[in-house]
Amino acid sequence: MKIISWNVNSIHARLPRVTALLARDQPDLVCLQEIKTTTGQFPAGDFAEIGYHSAVHGQAGRNGVAVLSRTALTDVASGFTDDPVPDQARVLSVTAGGLRFVNVYVVNGQAVGAAEYQLKLRWLDALTTWLRQAYQADSPLMVLGDFNVAPDDRDVYDPVAWRGRNLCSEPERSRIHALLDWGLTDLGRAGNPGPGPYTFWDYRQGAFHRGWGLRIDLALATAPVAARRTAVTVDRDQRKPTAGEGKPSDHAPLVVTLTENGR
Repeated sequence: MKIISWNVNSIHARLPRVTALLARDQPDLVCLQEIKTTTGQFPAGDFAEIGYHSAVHGQAGRNGVAVLSRTALTDVASGFTDDPVPDQARVLSVTAGGLRFVNVYVVNGQAVGAAEYQLKLRWLDALTTWLRQAYQADSPLMVLGDFNVAPDDRDVYDPVAWRGRNLCSEPERSRIHALLDWGLTDLGRAGNPGPGPYTFWDYRQGAFHRGWGLRIDLALATAPVAARRTAVTVDRDQRKPTAGEGKPSDHAPLVVTLTENGR
């Protein structure tokens, strides 16, 4: 089973790249973040033409999440209990292939000490509380998406320069570790000592070509799902301006491969 998580930074801007990736890699399920469009404006018809069902929790601006699947999606739910910003489309949960997927787009935080940063910490606390209440740590669950947190120094190209800054501060990292302590496994780090692989490179200052990356797109899974992990890779070609059509997103797709259930 192949699962992809990708912050596309506008589904309309990235539509040719997304459809090309679907045709080439034929993933079973794709979680998209920052789609930047309303549910009604999401190009579900384009995906239906190539065999993908869509579930969308859309919003104009910088938010919005969606899931594409080769099989029908069930138990589709938007948001989560006690979300501090329920008017922001940041979480979409679906069931497919016997697994529960929670697609997340975490609040960015802007800068340590800012009001948005404090909101980010409250949001992550609320998400963790909800997950603990809604699911069992031994249920087949995957929580994946753009977490806007680099979990430790191996996930930053220059740990010294980034120490204490937004995306890399200890209060943010402690929230990710709380999820791991509950029973989730960071599939991208399992069996991979690092550094990297990175998933995000800023558009500015030639960050991608200089290797100035961060690993902030994560796939976390409960033990029954983690036991099925065979590979976790980053499709760096999708971050290259010379690959695909049009300008790339500032994130690259995170690709998770699992064995089929029971094998």
